[in-house]
Amino acid sequence: MRALFAFVLVLFASSAMADDGVLRIGSKRFTESYILAEVVKQTAAPHVKVEHRQGLGNTAIVLAALKNGSIDVYPEYMGTIDQEILQNKTPATLEQIRSELAPLGLGVAVPLGFNNTYALAVRGDAGIATLSELAGRGGLQFGLSHEFIGRADGWPGLARRYDLKQQPRGLDHGIAYEALAAKQVDVIDIYSTDAKIARYGLTVLKDDKDYFPRYDAVLLYRLDTPQRFPAAWRAIAGLEGKIGEKDMIAMNAAAELEGQPFAAVARDFLAGSASPAATARTTLTGALFGPDLARLTGQHMLLVAMSVLLACAAGIPLGVVAALRAPLRQPVLALAGVLQTIPSLALLAMLIPLLGMIGTVPALVALFVYALLPIVRNTVTGILAVPPGLRQAALALGLTPRQRLRHVDLPLALPVILAGVKTAAVMSVGTATIAAFIGAGGFGERITTGLALNDNTMMLAGAIPAAVLALLTQAVFELLERQVTRQPRKP
Repeated sequence: MRALFAFVLVLFASSAMADDGVLRIGSKRFTESYILAEVVKQTAAPHVKVEHRQGLGNTAIVLAALKNGSIDVYPEYMGTIDQEILQNKTPATLEQIRSELAPLGLGVAVPLGFNNTYALAVRGDAGIATLSELAGRGGLQFGLSHEFIGRADGWPGLARRYDLKQQPRGLDHGIAYEALAAKQVDVIDIYSTDAKIARYGLTVLKDDKDYFPRYDAVLLYRLDTPQRFPAAWRAIAGLEGKIGEKDMIAMNAAAELEGQPFAAVARDFLAGSASPAATARTTLTGALFGPDLARLTGQHMLLVAMSVLLACAAGIPLGVVAALRAPLRQPVLALAGVLQTIPSLALLAMLIPLLGMIGTVPALVALFVYALLPIVRNTVTGILAVPPGLRQAALALGLTPRQRLRHVDLPLALPVILAGVKTAAVMSVGTATIAAFIGAGGFGERITTGLALNDNTMMLAGAIPAAVLALLTQAVFELLERQVTRQPRKP
């Protein structure tokens, strides 16, 4: 079992960490980050093989990926680097930021030309113009993104500066505008280059106490990147100052309001099209059977198959030991149960620094953890359900305990064990969608893109294949269960 684990981890780790001459660009899980990463990718593509690892979650996840070499560069903002990453209490100069990043093996360069600051917004008829006015409006409902609520330069400091007593609700940025328009919340956090500000007629509240720093868009990169990819880096450096605030708003609008793919938006901008042509939104059928279907299906099935295989290799022997050794039974089941209660995204965030990589390996470990409990529990249940008389008869016939386990206990417990494996496999199909948050692919890629754009069609295009795969997985295991129960037992 240990050899199997070691082989799998070494196999995927070597492929993930090898310096194969590929420039890997990361992006966070919001529209602008996707687009900027695509602009960088297409700028570098003529000079080097490029890969875009998109939608890697929040700052902590994408920064961990940068530090451990899973990506080489990603678009970031000076205010985030200064206060969120470096935890500076007062604004630092560019030289200070570079000197503090250097020990981490990181650098900042290529200011892209626009400032995308945080702000709070309300509906146009709210009668509020400044952040200071919020303090006297205790009845307002705040719906803020989870990252903003937890950031050093986000809600905690803002609440102290303006003496805000309201308790915000966590709300995904992709659906915040619709929630505000539907009057489910009254105040949301926004980015100043969001295209939906004008569409929904929102009032951006003036930061009259100058809380928010400047968030000039830059590239955060590994210091060895310019040396490893000199031609590509020279091309990327040519983007300096080329993207104005109006350009960025137009690109965000093309993606969010007109339904254009991120790659197409970036391509139009680099081609010099100031106002990309509107295209019809993709239909559900077109999104379902898009050109990425085969790739995403293969990635999803690989994650599920490998994680369940590893869980079987560990869970069945563990369940056998727990069943036959009563003092170990409850500790083993309790440990498997506790592991399954860890929130999926929290587990992924912990695994990235522990394993030193993003992608397939941490996703496999997380899915393995979640698949373990039903396999261990059903193995224990199946072994304990074997009639004691049969065990005694086997020993009376001269079978050793190991032979009894192999020829009596496991065959009789097999239907129950198989039911546990089926449960684990079906659960893994759904859980595997979180793998996209750390660049492991699968149907979750479509779901994360749909969340970023608040595009229900794209989310359904990821959720429907996952549901179909779960149903097919259940059907296959039910056929196996019927085959096992119908197969005559050999004496």
